[in-house]
Amino acid sequence: MKIAIHKRVGSFSDRWINYCEMKSIPYKIVNCYDTEIVSQLEGVSGLMWHWDQNDYKTVLFARQLTIALEKKGVNVFPDINTCWHFDDKLGQKYLLEAIKAPLIKSYVFYSFKDAEKWIKLTSFPKVFKLRGGAGSVNVKLLKSKSLALKYSKIAFSNGFSSIDKWTRLKDKYWAFKRNKSNFALREFLSSIKRFFIPLDNERFFNREKGYVYLQDFVPENDHDTRIVVIGNRCFAVRRYCRDDDFRASGSGIVCYDYQLIDKRMLRIAFDIALKLKTQSIAFDFILDKKEPKLIEISYCFALGAFYDNCEGYWDSNLTWYDKEVNPQFFMIEDFINLCEKKQRKIF
Repeated sequence: MKIAIHKRVGSFSDRWINYCEMKSIPYKIVNCYDTEIVSQLEGVSGLMWHWDQNDYKTVLFARQLTIALEKKGVNVFPDINTCWHFDDKLGQKYLLEAIKAPLIKSYVFYSFKDAEKWIKLTSFPKVFKLRGGAGSVNVKLLKSKSLALKYSKIAFSNGFSSIDKWTRLKDKYWAFKRNKSNFALREFLSSIKRFFIPLDNERFFNREKGYVYLQDFVPENDHDTRIVVIGNRCFAVRRYCRDDDFRASGSGIVCYDYQLIDKRMLRIAFDIALKLKTQSIAFDFILDKKEPKLIEISYCFALGAFYDNCEGYWDSNLTWYDKEVNPQFFMIEDFINLCEKKQRKIF
């Protein structure tokens, strides 16, 4: 058995490669952007590729390549069940409604006429989102009908840049004020540079237009709960909101006390992961009148200490294990088991 790994420095692949070398697992480095990628995968049991929503190239073809390889019989991480809805809040709305998950009430309109009619009849504030964006980027609190109509007119005319430079700059400055490290300073200086000199990703991404996506605003939440399910393991953190801000994602203010995690959220997370047959899935929960509600989902998340510092994890019976959390090792352990199981069936 041999697995293929697309190497991208700073991604999950760093740890996947480290795991293979530690455990003497045969692997090969491949380039998923190569026009011959399908032939490169001859003779391998599976492909692991941590693709990023901020890379315009992967948005063009990652899902399509995944489906094609699965049709060929190649195991893939993330597989299509895990990734087709990644960074697509519209897709997530339909998916979570279809399985009757406790999604915060969400609305989407594909014409200005329909959006305008609804806005005039509904109450505010509402949360406006573009279909893509992580770390609370592209998320705005609309406090009035007039502001909602203004955003709707933009959505059905010139549209919005998928890269919110101003919000990114403010968030990086806030992060530097909170944690005056060299890394935070570099990130802030980089955001200043990118404000004036766009990267290829920013030049090639299409503008977001032709739809309006809104969610009900749920007040009195000073934090959300991020829950991650990988196989039969679940770990969680609380993320607290920025000062004078309703957004928790991307704040960097975290609490690891596992006893504070709402067990109902854990049960919902395991139940959804089972229904969707995902390899890895992260959930953002808040409370609405003391009931757990979902904001959105994702297959991947930050690499490093943010999750490594979790105190342990639960299994699907909600048994607690006071053990080290290494999400990327969990992923490759499950993936290797999948490949070996499939190989045994063949022989």
